[in-house]
Amino acid sequence: MTKLLIADDEQIEREGLEVILRKAFPDVEISQAKNGKMAVQLAKESNPDLILMDIQMPGLNGLEAIKQISEDDPHIKFIMITAFDTFDYARQAIKLGVKDYLLKPSKITEIEATVRKVLEQIEEERRFREMTQFQQVALQKALPVIETDVVTQLLFDHVHEVHLDMLVEMLDIRSTDEQFVMSILLPDGQEHLYTSVKEKIRQAGSAWVGALYGRQLPIIVFRKKQQSFRSQAIFIAGEILSLVKKGSSEGWFVGIGNACGSLQSIRQSYQESLIATLDSTLPVKYRFYSDVPVLSTGEDLQLAKEREKQFFDQVRLGKWQQISLSVMEMIQRCETEREGVIQAQQRVLQLLWIASRVMSEIGVEAPAPFFAYQTQDFRQLRAETNQLLKQMKKSYMEHYDRLEADTIHQLKQYITEHSHEDISLEALGRKVELSPIYISKMFKEKLGVNYIDFLTECRIEKAKKLMADHGKSLKEITFEVGYHEPNYFSKVFKKMCGQSPTEFRKTLLGKKE
Repeated sequence: MTKLLIADDEQIEREGLEVILRKAFPDVEISQAKNGKMAVQLAKESNPDLILMDIQMPGLNGLEAIKQISEDDPHIKFIMITAFDTFDYARQAIKLGVKDYLLKPSKITEIEATVRKVLEQIEEERRFREMTQFQQVALQKALPVIETDVVTQLLFDHVHEVHLDMLVEMLDIRSTDEQFVMSILLPDGQEHLYTSVKEKIRQAGSAWVGALYGRQLPIIVFRKKQQSFRSQAIFIAGEILSLVKKGSSEGWFVGIGNACGSLQSIRQSYQESLIATLDSTLPVKYRFYSDVPVLSTGEDLQLAKEREKQFFDQVRLGKWQQISLSVMEMIQRCETEREGVIQAQQRVLQLLWIASRVMSEIGVEAPAPFFAYQTQDFRQLRAETNQLLKQMKKSYMEHYDRLEADTIHQLKQYITEHSHEDISLEALGRKVELSPIYISKMFKEKLGVNYIDFLTECRIEKAKKLMADHGKSLKEITFEVGYHEPNYFSKVFKKMCGQSPTEFRKTLLGKKE
């Protein structure tokens, strides 16, 4: 209930005002104070929303009382009541934030109109506070979804620069000079441990947790300046592996990529972390990529890393001719450098295993590649490798053929209709029964944009239409199109449209008029 306090030293004035206001506003709770000191006391006790304050009162005058009350509660509104229409009173009242004033004597219609205007303002502010509180709760619920999507976009797609900066800001992780990726392998059938692992990671330090894909959970860790890279990574790995029951570490493993200088290059660290998980039979259940033997002992380290990165991208894009060429080139290097055929076979298997893992991430189900027999020479290695590559390509192409032709149409329609909601890649995946990473890939290939860009376009277009409605404030439009922060909405709008929402609306309404 809205509360109103009348402060006036003249009883007949107080009672007369109360009669008028009770008749005009029957739902408002009204109380009285006969002087400034009592007004201050009652304001502390009952927290009124609006005070009608007489200026000339014995002892503590109205202006002094307003100052004291405002210091305790700046949300209380004031209407000044005075018999003196002087500029000096008005100037002081404005400084104190008084919303309006009434001259004694005032007409009943003037009293009602003045009070009604301030009460409407109070009600509007109350609704906005409630909406803001609701949006804050919704934002807190949405943050884990945002976090998972950001990790997915960073590791498997490209995030639009403006969105990445703002999402990082929303996730409230302090920017650091370096980041690295840890890939956690969970045992088969133990995916229910995802929540426990996630909690351990949160307790261990600054990190973003991705979505669980099969057995694999990627996390982006932000370097702590007070710790070395290795000690921080080992600590987090130890916390995760503390969930392993004694004597049952089979299937658990943590691969750790190298630290990199920016989020834009984090995919390299992710690829390194995957390679580090290659041999999960090691007695110590974590390994750094820097401790993994280089692809070829006679090859430049930087060149080897660049080839690995290209291979990952080729698999994700389904460039099978280039994939085959990359693998055959590696076999040729092994043969040229007189490396043993057994070691070469192991290196080929490593590359194919990585390719199989990447295919699994984008939703392609393919049998794990393996050689039926120990290879006797390089000619046989090439032939058997070629057969394994053909099988993997077949699985990849069959997966694409099984997809409904209108999948993209379904996704676009769903996003358009639900753009005001917190739509995640995982939610889209459930809608069309596809891997979140695969959906991200489809958007890039078929539409040329990632799903965040498409979602943003839908929201901005809806905002433009709503701006034609004079009765809607920009804050209301912000929440209605699906954003939780007006400032964030303004930044995105200006980036997309070249104008702030206010400037766009002025232009729009100006044209209409």
